[in-house]
Amino acid sequence: MNANAATILIVDDEPPILRLLRTSLVSQGFQVIEAMNGETALAEAGRSSPDLVILDLGLPDMDGLDVIRTLRSAGNAVPILVLSSRSDEKGKVEALDLGADDYVTKPFGTAELFARIRAALRHRLQQQGEPPVFRSGDLEVDLVRRIVRMRGEEVKLTPKEYDILRMLVAHAGKVLTHRMLMSEVWGGETDVQYLRIYVRQLRQKIETNPERPQYILTETGIGYRLKME
Repeated sequence: MNANAATILIVDDEPPILRLLRTSLVSQGFQVIEAMNGETALAEAGRSSPDLVILDLGLPDMDGLDVIRTLRSAGNAVPILVLSSRSDEKGKVEALDLGADDYVTKPFGTAELFARIRAALRHRLQQQGEPPVFRSGDLEVDLVRRIVRMRGEEVKLTPKEYDILRMLVAHAGKVLTHRMLMSEVWGGETDVQYLRIYVRQLRQKIETNPERPQYILTETGIGYRLKME
């Protein structure tokens, strides 16, 4: 799939936002489909099979979270990029836990939007044919042999540290909430402080400056994202 030939479904009931997104996306070569409510969005997602959905959570006929829930319960794995207000941290977390891939906070810049779109489309391609070795900058993770290297030197990780890194690698570029990581690594809910401790230890081993991480990025109040180059 050529990222710039991808079809994007925009779901938003604000005409100015729709116009801005349509103009920006078309100028970059994307195909655009529009929906102004959840019912139309679900119908278009089934009929047109878009490569990505940009979804506003505040829709006139249903909550955007219900759109995500319906798509995922039907087995539709299309990447979903949520548009949310700056103050709606709870909505972002819930959307990600339901299966959204990422979010952009209103007001947003087109450069940030395009970066998020490219990351979501790359992640989809990665999931369709996940390579056995992941590379980003100086970081290399061999998912088959469970070997981690930085600048060619092997890094020794504890089992929990590796499990956290493996999850981040498997979803590189995507935000993983605290709940997602704790569920996968610990098998259920646990104290988020444990997760923070292990992420701190992991950064000590793979980051040049753990206080200014370049690989494991914090999404404040939400979770973590592994930078994908």
